[in-house]
Amino acid sequence: MDGTALSGRKRRVFRRVEEKLRIVKLTLEPGASVANIALTNGVNANQVFRWKRQYERGELRPRRSKSGSALVPVTIDREPEALRQAGTPTPAPALPPAGSVTIEFPGRALLSIEGAADPAVIRAVLESLAR
Repeated sequence: MDGTALSGRKRRVFRRVEEKLRIVKLTLEPGASVANIALTNGVNANQVFRWKRQYERGELRPRRSKSGSALVPVTIDREPEALRQAGTPTPAPALPPAGSVTIEFPGRALLSIEGAADPAVIRAVLESLAR
């Protein structure tokens, strides 16, 4: 006998976004019954309606897998175009360049770096956010 029968409460089931989308898309078929689709999939009809509203607002999107996410290569151009065309060499900067970098992961994190930043530290932070 499992603990569900003793307590009278159902265990909470966490569904992946892909499964929620599959169920919602079934409700979009002509003549589809949300109640029947919910029953067939073991979901409360109110939950399906909630997922459907999230889908309509664009909030129900599959998360990108680790294999699908990648860092975008960035190139820093320290030599202005006018100097390149004139053939004038640009002297190497004596001090670390000042500036700022802001990277936003919508709904997850905002990374803002002021002044000179260690590339290894930035890489470690970005890799931890990608997990």
